[in-house]
Amino acid sequence: MSKTFLVGGAVRDKLLNYPYVERDWVVVGSSPEEMLAQGFKPVGKDFPVFLHPQTSEEYALARTERKTAPGYSGFSFHTAPDITLEDDLKRRDLTINAIAEDSDGQLIDPYGGQGDIKDRYLRHVSEAFSEDPVRILRVARFAARYHHLGFRVAQQTQALMRHMVENGEADHLVPERVWKEFEKALTEQSPGVFIEVLRACGALAILLPELDQLFSKALTEQTTHGDLRLSVLATASHTSNSAPIRFASLMNNTCDTAEVAEAQLKQACARLATPKAYRDLALAVCRNQRQAEQLFQLSGGDLLGLLQRLDALRRPEKMHDFLNCCAAEHPIVNAAGPSALTPPEFPQAERLQQALDLCLAVTAQDLVAEGLSGKAIGDAMQQRRTEQLIQLQSRHHTAQS
Repeated sequence: MSKTFLVGGAVRDKLLNYPYVERDWVVVGSSPEEMLAQGFKPVGKDFPVFLHPQTSEEYALARTERKTAPGYSGFSFHTAPDITLEDDLKRRDLTINAIAEDSDGQLIDPYGGQGDIKDRYLRHVSEAFSEDPVRILRVARFAARYHHLGFRVAQQTQALMRHMVENGEADHLVPERVWKEFEKALTEQSPGVFIEVLRACGALAILLPELDQLFSKALTEQTTHGDLRLSVLATASHTSNSAPIRFASLMNNTCDTAEVAEAQLKQACARLATPKAYRDLALAVCRNQRQAEQLFQLSGGDLLGLLQRLDALRRPEKMHDFLNCCAAEHPIVNAAGPSALTPPEFPQAERLQQALDLCLAVTAQDLVAEGLSGKAIGDAMQQRRTEQLIQLQSRHHTAQS
């Protein structure tokens, strides 16, 4: 007779009193034919996972796996009614993810996951961990998720991850899988820890060398430009849950020239297969944050050019994310090093919003009503918006004098 167990994240997070949404199940003593006969729907052709006919939750047959090729996809799976729950749990990544719960609420924990939850360790279950390079990313992501609870990577697991990197396993990671874990990590409570764990095992130099090299460039005697990026990311995370804002804040290279910074950002985004929304915001910050810092000194024409480059005249909502990134950058960069996590302020934000409002108040409809048409409308709109911004900047200079 088959038995069903709750496994993985739901069990782990119940023990941690941590919120969870998804529940995963493992079925011991069954077969694909029996699952289909009960109305379960198969997921994929070669993977023994099924969706429950009512809840759509995932039910996986107990399985073992064998490494057949380099990389995360080089595995063959074996399912059979005689595979035990312990066999299935042994193939999992971390001990805290290798705990099961039966229908009576009893825990089955053959690999010490409860002890590692108590001691706050992220520890691999077995040496089979080293066969799947995605697990390096997963450990870093779990470290980012549970850092505030005191979790850290066990020394033996950190050493194993470094060994995997040195043996070239991380070279087989494909961009889609790297980005999937990176994006999830950006939404965690301490996303900077994801970067720190990858750097500690050497994976960051392979996956994101543009960021890794910043840790070798000194900002002060005690601080590198890499440390600065993590401080900006922490500030952005403190004030915004937006993953694109966090990504742009992390990737804004302020130590190289604008041309070098933009080229490196484009390389990184291409390597990670970064979605367009993330890439566009990161590029907007890279190209314009320095000028936004000098906003009060800009001419009316330059101020209009900034708004146009941000696409704020066409899509005013883009200004919000850009200003959030500038706010995260401002107090730290101007202090020339990491600062405490206080709600940031960007003094130029109000002026930039005023400039946008003035420009949006100049409409094509008004110019048509004045009898203008064709190219004359665009020329007049550009001129009047520039005049409005010249007056705005002039009022500021007059007030300061």
